[in-house]
Amino acid sequence: MSQTAVLPDVTPEATDRTNDDDPKVFHYVRKDKVVESAVMGNMVVALCGETFPVTRSPKPGSPVCPACKEIFNKMPPGGGDE
Repeated sequence: MSQTAVLPDVTPEATDRTNDDDPKVFHYVRKDKVVESAVMGNMVVALCGETFPVTRSPKPGSPVCPACKEIFNKMPPGGGDE
């Protein structure tokens, strides 16, 4: 199984928690918003549109939101910031 690639400006972040506080899935969000959210507690918006504060980072093999993954796979390489 291959590891999910991360565009330079998008990274997976956690939401949808289970009872044991482990995230069910991770969502793709803009990297520049991750640190701001982690430090300031600001909400981030995932590619799928879900909003949440960043509280965890994914580990290799972590489950990714199917909607985020579909959108991510349709994005041009390099993040599209031209």
